[in-house]
Amino acid sequence: MKPLECPCGGASPERRPNDRAPLYADCCARFVEGRALPATAMELMRSRYTAYVLGDTPYLRATWADETRPPDLDASADPATRWLGLQIRRHEQTDANYALVEFVARYKVGGRAHRLHETSRFVRNAEARWLYIDGEVNNA
Repeated sequence: MKPLECPCGGASPERRPNDRAPLYADCCARFVEGRALPATAMELMRSRYTAYVLGDTPYLRATWADETRPPDLDASADPATRWLGLQIRRHEQTDANYALVEFVARYKVGGRAHRLHETSRFVRNAEARWLYIDGEVNNA
């Protein structure tokens, strides 16, 4: 079932807490459904978060660099996980083909709240597609 509001909430470093979330159809749907390619690493980050919320493993696999993609990736593996929100703290284009995105994703597992604070690395490949490489978890 497709959501009305986009799960990513339109996350960006400039977004204010009270800003209304964009419609899924106007935000990440075009990427997750394969109708367009994300133009920036930040758009890819938002669409990948949305894919996790929706349990869309094929999209996550397609947007993960081959050399770092885990062979057993399954976004639907834990039905007890409930994603609560995405905050993008920083988007840094390091050069034409590399970018960093620092984010915090909040979620619950079995009723217990968690947060993932990560700085992710992205690369634009020869076909001009942005791909997730890996991330460094920030414990602070």
